[in-house]
Amino acid sequence: MRNDFESTWEAYTSAWKADSADKKRAIFAKCLDVSCEYADPHVTTKNWDELLGHMLGFHENVPGGYFVTKSFMAHNNQSLVKWEMKNGENIVIGEGFSYGKYHNNGKLISMTGFFETA
Repeated sequence: MRNDFESTWEAYTSAWKADSADKKRAIFAKCLDVSCEYADPHVTTKNWDELLGHMLGFHENVPGGYFVTKSFMAHNNQSLVKWEMKNGENIVIGEGFSYGKYHNNGKLISMTGFFETA
């Protein structure tokens, strides 16, 4: 059974797979605080527009790319996630971890990804 944080995380993850900016924004409204921050070894974003740009760039580099949650743990408005990145052919092309922080309203306010870089 999923807890509310896991459901929020999975909604956020689905935004990475969504195939249009409009679909991504609709998902953001359900699971992300408007001033959410995202960071990984390559980029830091400070709001929906910057995150949207990063996600669209991801799809230019990895057409059909998406993430699959392999494990999820949460407590005290925080989560730790292990994930796989897959390409449009469902082949695993990366793996890593993400740390999430949640507002008291249950929406994500911060997502930080950790993965090996070339």
